[in-house]
Amino acid sequence: MRTRTFALTAVTSAVCGAALLGPAALPATAGVPVPDTPPDTRVGPAPGDVEDPAVSAEELLAEVRSCRQISRGRYRTDANRSKATVPVCGTTDAVFWKADMDIDCDGRKTKACNTKSDPYFQPQTAFQTSGGTPLDSARLPFVVVPAPGRIWDYRKSGLTGGSVVAVIHKGQVRYAVIGDTGPAGIIGEGSYTLAEELSIDPHPTTGGAASGVTYIAFKDSRISPIESRAKAERRGEALARAFVGRG
Repeated sequence: MRTRTFALTAVTSAVCGAALLGPAALPATAGVPVPDTPPDTRVGPAPGDVEDPAVSAEELLAEVRSCRQISRGRYRTDANRSKATVPVCGTTDAVFWKADMDIDCDGRKTKACNTKSDPYFQPQTAFQTSGGTPLDSARLPFVVVPAPGRIWDYRKSGLTGGSVVAVIHKGQVRYAVIGDTGPAGIIGEGSYTLAEELSIDPHPTTGGAASGVTYIAFKDSRISPIESRAKAERRGEALARAFVGRG
């Protein structure tokens, strides 16, 4: 888990600055499937299915227009931001926040995520696969939640590693799991592949979205194994339907 600041320090000297910012530095997603992170299988209704369409971004956003704040304070979106602006809000079935998306490239070392592509790279994640290995940010869509602290403790909201999260950005919806934790005072981060699937630049140092990302984490929704994308997709769609009154 990196310290999450866009201000480059000594690691981004004049020698490496061009490598980080140049197009050639953008890492390629690992192309070989790994056993504990199966390839994505989208199991929701096909786009355009008029009989039973998938829950849309508009439907989900309509349910989170107002905020009943459950956090004791607000979060910053980056380490170099002095002002905390993001509350965690609650409903009967979910908690949600609206923030940016920084890129978490921690966990399994791949061509996309390593110490060369990400100076803050760490070879572990807070939650592990069923095989006891770190999650693969380059293949598994997951969300980072703040470590438990005085502002909010995700565990007291019925959330844990493997809890399902609907993530919305510019009209797109993707279902992910909680896979890592970050600094206790910062919120708004997703894995490399989650960003990529939401059409957000996934590069760990130059990518991300500055705003406009909504995270809806469903209570008591843990899937197992955590690395099953098909289960997250299936459970997420079912929970989303209930959340918008179509369940």
